[in-house]
Amino acid sequence: MIQTKEGKLIRRYDKELLLIEPWGENSLRVRATQRSEFLTDGELTALLPRTQEQEEADARRVQIFGENDSTVIENGKIRCEVTPEGKLIFRRTGGEVLLEEYQRIRSHLGGSTKNFNSALEIEPRTFQPYEGMDNYKITVRFEASPDEKLFGMGQYQQPFLNLKGCILELAHRNSQASVPFVLSSRGYGLLWNSPAIGHVTYGKNHTEYVAESAKQVDYWITAEDTPAGIERAYADAVGKAPMMPEYGLGFWQCKLRYQTQEEILTVAREYKKRNIPVDVIVVDFFHWPHEGDWCFDEDYWPDPAGMVRELKEMGMHLMVSIWPTVDEESTSVRELTEMGGLIRSERGKRFGQLGNAAIIDVTNPQTRQYVWEKIRKNYYEKGIHVFWLDEAEPELTGYEFEHYRYYLGTDLEVGNIYPREYARMAYEGMTAQGQENIVNLLRCAWAGSQRYGALVWSGDIDSSFRSLGNQLRAGLGMGIAGIPWWTTDIGGFHGGNIYDPAFREVFVRWFEFGAFCPVMRLHGFREPFKEALGTTGGGKCISGAENEIWSYGEEIEEICTRYITLREKMRPYTRRLMEAAHEKGDPVMRPLFYDFPEDERAWEIDDEYMFGGDVLVAPILEAGVTQREVYLPAGEWKNLHDGTLVQGGQNVTAQAPIDVIPVFVRNGALD
Repeated sequence: MIQTKEGKLIRRYDKELLLIEPWGENSLRVRATQRSEFLTDGELTALLPRTQEQEEADARRVQIFGENDSTVIENGKIRCEVTPEGKLIFRRTGGEVLLEEYQRIRSHLGGSTKNFNSALEIEPRTFQPYEGMDNYKITVRFEASPDEKLFGMGQYQQPFLNLKGCILELAHRNSQASVPFVLSSRGYGLLWNSPAIGHVTYGKNHTEYVAESAKQVDYWITAEDTPAGIERAYADAVGKAPMMPEYGLGFWQCKLRYQTQEEILTVAREYKKRNIPVDVIVVDFFHWPHEGDWCFDEDYWPDPAGMVRELKEMGMHLMVSIWPTVDEESTSVRELTEMGGLIRSERGKRFGQLGNAAIIDVTNPQTRQYVWEKIRKNYYEKGIHVFWLDEAEPELTGYEFEHYRYYLGTDLEVGNIYPREYARMAYEGMTAQGQENIVNLLRCAWAGSQRYGALVWSGDIDSSFRSLGNQLRAGLGMGIAGIPWWTTDIGGFHGGNIYDPAFREVFVRWFEFGAFCPVMRLHGFREPFKEALGTTGGGKCISGAENEIWSYGEEIEEICTRYITLREKMRPYTRRLMEAAHEKGDPVMRPLFYDFPEDERAWEIDDEYMFGGDVLVAPILEAGVTQREVYLPAGEWKNLHDGTLVQGGQNVTAQAPIDVIPVFVRNGALD
C-alpha cells in the first residue's frame, strides 16, 4: 500500500515500512524499517534539522505520481521510481539512471519482469533480526555500473582515490575515519546516514552497504550537474565549517612531546630569533598529573598563563592536547562514574586504555558539560583557545566494537558518532564563551563534524614515502566526504630518525606537500627518543627527538623556511579558499575532476590535486625522484617556481630537485 502525505511517499508492504521524502533541492531522503515507526531525528543523524520554511518549500516543489506500474517521487533534478515489488530506481529527471537497487526475486505481484524469475531470492533491503530486540543487521544493495568512479567516504590508509572495487570498514580507527558520503562520476552523491559499525563493498557485481546493528535504513541522495554542485548540496544538508581563524592559515609547530614550559618557550624564542613565523605551537599529551585531570602538572608547567602571554607577544597561539581518557587515580573518576559519564563495557573491566584508564562518554550531554567545565577552568581561562582533541575515534582496546556501550546505545549501533560529539563538546563550550571562528584539531570525524570546527589530521602514520602517498589520497577522500579542514603529521608520526638521510628526504618532500594542505602542521615522534624527566605525573612520559626545522641541518632548514615563507605569501589566497569552504562547502584540497569535470583525464589522476581552483600540486611520492610527469588540464598555466608559461591539455615534464615540489598556477590567478 502506497500513501502520500505532505509531499512524502510512504509504502507499507508486509513487515517493511518505507519512506521517501524531499530533503533539499534535487535531493531525497530514504528510510526503511521493520519496526512500527521510524526513529525521531535526534543525535544519530548527520542531517541538519529541517526548518518549517524548508519543509514547505520541499512540499511545493515535489511531485508524486503514477507512471506505468510504478509510483514516482520527483524533486527537481532527481526522481525515484518505486516498482510494485518495492525496488527503488533513482534517475536524473529526464530518464538517465543514476543508481538502481539490486533485486533478484520471483515476482508475485504482476509487475515488470526485469531481474525477476530468479531463484536467488535476493531483496535490495534486508533486515536480519537480533533475537528479542528491535535492532537488525541491515543490508542495502545496489546495481554496479562497470565504468562508475566513486570518491570520498573519509580517510583510509590505502593508495586508492577511486574507491570502485574497494571494501571499506564503516568504523573508526587510529588513522582511519569513516565519513560515509560518496560522490559518483554518474552525477550523484549518497550519504549513508547511520553511525552504526559496518562496511560497504563497491564491487563489480553490486554495491552493498551493511550496518551491523541498526533500527532502520537511512540514506540521503542528491543529483547535480557537477561535482561542486553535489558537494555544495551535501554541505547544505549536513552543515559547513566555520570560517577558519587567521592563525589557521600559517605554520603550526609541534612534536611529541615538549616536556616542560621552559622547553617550549625556548623553541618559540628560537623561531622568533630566526624570524620564522609560527602561528600555533603545541603542548602535546601527558602534560597533566593524571589522565582525566585536564590541567597542567605544575611541577613542569608552573605558569601556564604567563607562558600563553609570552607566546602571544611572539605572535603564536598555544594549542593544548585534550584526551578523553580517565585514569583510576584522576581527580575526576569518581564524579564521572557516578553520573554515568564513562563508556561502559559489556563484559569485564572498562579500565584498560593506555594502562589504567577508561574513556569519557561524549554522547552523554552531562559528560560533555562536565569535561568542558574542567577545560574552561584549567585552560580556557588561562588564555588557551584552541584545543587538540586527541584519541577521537576513540582508540578502544583492540577495537572490539561489540564490547562497548554508550549513553546513546551500543558501540555497534552508534559508535561512529563519537568524534562528532567530541568536537561538539569543545565547540559548544567555546561558543558559549563568545568565541567565533573556532578550530580544534581531532584525530577522527564523522559526517557533520565540520560544523563543529573539526580540523582532522590523519593519525599515527609511519614515516615513509608509501605513507605519504596514502595521505594524499586520504586528504582528498576527506575533502570529498565534506571535511574541508584536513592536515597530516609532516614527516609522518612513527619511525623517523632525524639523523637518517633517507628519512630526511621523506621529511623534505612531506614538508613541501604540507605547505599545500589546508593546514600546514609539523608533528612526529622522532627518533632517537629522550628519557622521561621523572617517575610521577607529567614527567613520567618519554619524548621524541627534536623536531624543529633546524633539527635536520642547514640545507633542510633553508628549504623549510622557503616553504613557510611561501605559505605566508599565499595567505590571501588560502583565506579565500577557507571562505569558500565556510560559505559553500567546497573542499580546500580536491581531485582534479572537481574543477575540470568535463576532462575525462581529470577523473583518472590520483597523484595530483587542486589546492583551491587555481593551484595544481604534483607532490613527489618516491625516493630519489628529481622530475615527474604532470598532467595539466586545458588552459594556460604558470610554473610557480620559475614563472614558465605552459599550455594545458597535455602532460609536461616538471623538474623536481630536492627543494622543489611541482606546482602550477592558472595564469594570472595569484598575480
